[in-house]
Amino acid sequence: MIDPFQTHGAFSWSELRTDDVEKAKAFYTGVMGWTTEEMSMADGGTYTVLKAGETSVGGLMAMPEEAKGAPPHWAVYVTVDDVDKRLKMTTAAGGSVLMPPMDVPEVGRIAAVADPTGAAICLITYSGKECD
Repeated sequence: MIDPFQTHGAFSWSELRTDDVEKAKAFYTGVMGWTTEEMSMADGGTYTVLKAGETSVGGLMAMPEEAKGAPPHWAVYVTVDDVDKRLKMTTAAGGSVLMPPMDVPEVGRIAAVADPTGAAICLITYSGKECD
């Protein structure tokens, strides 16, 4: 079995960005049976980790300022060997950078890109983990 947090090209995290965190939590804990764990974010906000049993399976957060106006949506993250290298490859291949790279303390480096058709996807290189 692959480790999605260490395997280049693997889907590794899903994150709901919403305007109503409490309503989303109530829905997903009720329908999916997920439990939640709150974490403080560096910007002072709160991040909610979604868990299936003891396993973290995703997260949810209030819509970030830079995404205001967008409808609530799930963002999916793909593990990559080097976010910055993959951003250069994205633009060279006709894609675009939607969110420039940023470091998330104790998590890794993330960015969001769009392919040439406009479909968005997030890239992540986890801290302290080498990709296979």
